[in-house]
Amino acid sequence: MAFNFDIFCTVVDNFGDIGVTWRLARQLHDEGHGPVRLWVDDLASFARICPTLDPSRETQCEQGITIQHWHADADLAPAKVVIEAFACELPAPYKARMQAITPPPAWLNLEYLSAEPWVEGCHALPSPQGRLNKFFFFPGFTDKTGGLLCEQSLMARRAAWQADEAGLAAYWGGLGLPPPAPGELRISLFAYESAAIPSLVEAWRRGACPVTLLVPVGRALPQVLNALGVAAAVPGDRITDGALTVVVLPMTDQAGYDRLLWSCDLNIVRGEDSFVRAQWAARPFLWHIYPQEEDYHLVKLEAFLDRYLASHPKPQAEWIKGLMLALNRGESCEELWQTWDDWQASWLEQAPKWPTALLAGGDLVTRLVKFLETKI
Repeated sequence: MAFNFDIFCTVVDNFGDIGVTWRLARQLHDEGHGPVRLWVDDLASFARICPTLDPSRETQCEQGITIQHWHADADLAPAKVVIEAFACELPAPYKARMQAITPPPAWLNLEYLSAEPWVEGCHALPSPQGRLNKFFFFPGFTDKTGGLLCEQSLMARRAAWQADEAGLAAYWGGLGLPPPAPGELRISLFAYESAAIPSLVEAWRRGACPVTLLVPVGRALPQVLNALGVAAAVPGDRITDGALTVVVLPMTDQAGYDRLLWSCDLNIVRGEDSFVRAQWAARPFLWHIYPQEEDYHLVKLEAFLDRYLASHPKPQAEWIKGLMLALNRGESCEELWQTWDDWQASWLEQAPKWPTALLAGGDLVTRLVKFLETKI
């Protein structure tokens, strides 16, 4: 069954909201589920991850998706499926049109990702809104949730990339780097500010093995530079101190960021979008979750770790959990990092098993389409 979609996104900060909705829009279009119109209130921020976008245009087409600048008075005919991302409030005139048309559209609120058990009980529940029902669609890690965004071709493309030694060498060359030397560790860092970051920089700087740290321009970069006594840096700069070399990268599009994750030995990621993509990379990763009041983000982190680490040997699981909690609590990671070599190989062996298990029940778009077929 073919649909057409309106997806609404308010860009709050940090590219997470637009990152998720942009991936969702492209996958729905690319996998043949129907035309997609993506409504975005902040086109300038969107352009940071979609460089060909023109923020001055009200309507434009990017990769087959209609991009519509979202205004509060938006009054266009609704699509057959209306998705509001992360509880953003639809424009009043648009909602009035939804209530008036027959048959009414399917209306979903795409919720934030959580591994907490209560999500299973709330997924797909309706909320009456006049003559319409709005359904809550929860991404998640079990068959009783909406699953995770993952293009159907992604696992094959990632595996091919990681097996292509010549291609990897060309990729590193494009960043001005040689292929990794024996024993060298390559780490990507895309995190929020954390008091733990200087301790990691110090551990890498003083370590026995060479570390190349690839840092896209963003919130964590000033902390890395400050820890090394460097006032400022721009994309393309390279700073070496002890065993650590920092390479500053520009912001990239989503395909470029995927390739970075696939290429590194360890990825330190943040929020929701880069967190999910790090899992598909099948490499060790540390998740810096978005801080919330009363440290509720730590509850969400531990709920995820309970699932993610369930199949890991207990000593390894305790070490990974300790390192992630220290990063998120802003505690020193230096002592924990000293045992990285003890766990690296076994973690790398475990990492590909996790995405395979997650996708056994289908990706988010597959589950979303099956749900819509019961409502339209």
